[in-house]
Amino acid sequence: MVWADGDRLPGPIPARVLRVVDGDTVMVRARIWLGQDVETSVRLAGIDTPEKRGKCDAERAAADQAEAFVAGKLTTDEWVTLRDVIADKYGKRVVARMITAKGEDMAALLIANKLAREYGGRAKQSWCD
Repeated sequence: MVWADGDRLPGPIPARVLRVVDGDTVMVRARIWLGQDVETSVRLAGIDTPEKRGKCDAERAAADQAEAFVAGKLTTDEWVTLRDVIADKYGKRVVARMITAKGEDMAALLIANKLAREYGGRAKQSWCD
């Protein structure tokens, strides 16, 4: 396996939830090897959620709802599984699928509850329309 930009780590990678940052980002402590953990910020792959510093009151309120939903699903120290891990375009966090201890895909849950939209890297649709 080559470790270069654009690579994907398929997982599964066990991780403990440290805290929910917002509707699509969670801080975790990932177990990358026996006795070796890495704290990192994980952005949920394939979705866009409203921003806390959004352009309108409706977006900011929706951001609070998405964050509260994720916080309600993921408790501190809960084990989750990361899959299909890649570096984000800025190199500050990773992007991954996150599966809860109950086997639920967090991104799919957010979409099903209308708290997120599918996102594939193109221009984002406004939450203020």
